[in-house]
Amino acid sequence: MPLEIVEPLPIGAFFRPAAWPRGTGALMTTRQGGVSAPPYDSLNLKAQTSDPLDQIAVAENRRRFAATLGATPVFLDQVHGTRVVRLAAGHLRPDTPLEQADASITTVPGIACTVMVADCLPVLFATRDGRAVGAAHAGWRGLAGGVLEATVDALRAAVPVAAGDIVAWLGASIGPAAFEVGADVPAAFHEGEARHFVPAPARDGVPKWHADLPGLAEGRLRRLGLTEVSGCGECTVSDPSRFFSYRRDRVTGRLAAAAWIDVA
Repeated sequence: MPLEIVEPLPIGAFFRPAAWPRGTGALMTTRQGGVSAPPYDSLNLKAQTSDPLDQIAVAENRRRFAATLGATPVFLDQVHGTRVVRLAAGHLRPDTPLEQADASITTVPGIACTVMVADCLPVLFATRDGRAVGAAHAGWRGLAGGVLEATVDALRAAVPVAAGDIVAWLGASIGPAAFEVGADVPAAFHEGEARHFVPAPARDGVPKWHADLPGLAEGRLRRLGLTEVSGCGECTVSDPSRFFSYRRDRVTGRLAAAAWIDVA
């Protein structure tokens, strides 16, 4: 995978693809550069409590996030499912409720398809001609259920392109060395994906595996026909200075990844 570019910005450092279709953008935040107090410090993009100060901090963090994008992020009510929503101008109204979905696509400039994560894998998409973009939240349940396949299908329904004319980028997520799972997780995937599960030491006699979430995602995307799949290769669990991680901390904030079409 190509080397990723990391730049300091007013919101802190962020990750972006080394190459991306002209006229579109894509990035993933780190936890740096916001105003939230510990343990959500500092660029937490999802309110975690009913504390008014928490709400105010997240609102400011989202303002900084949007300013960095140069587009309006549309967040989702994520449920570890496979539903994909097509975003339009109506989703920008302040009174529009969050869509219950785990992926979104758009063909409208200035709308940023956005997902939030704290170990799950964010996957960003764009068509090579820059006419459509998308973002998917791929935890193991959504990944096994087909959220990436559904997102690619939605992109191809929105604009007539071949799968090979879609590019994808995998953001930071829990890495294989940290993602210890039980037998239910490998059982949810196809037999041909078994290579992405490495046996780990049993706990109290219960078998365990280390799961390669990015490897599973890349394999699925390539089987769909995507030929350009890159990623930052960063593990959220192993780097507390840059990433929130639910597996590591339990009480933690949320990162965001977004893809958008530039406003002309």
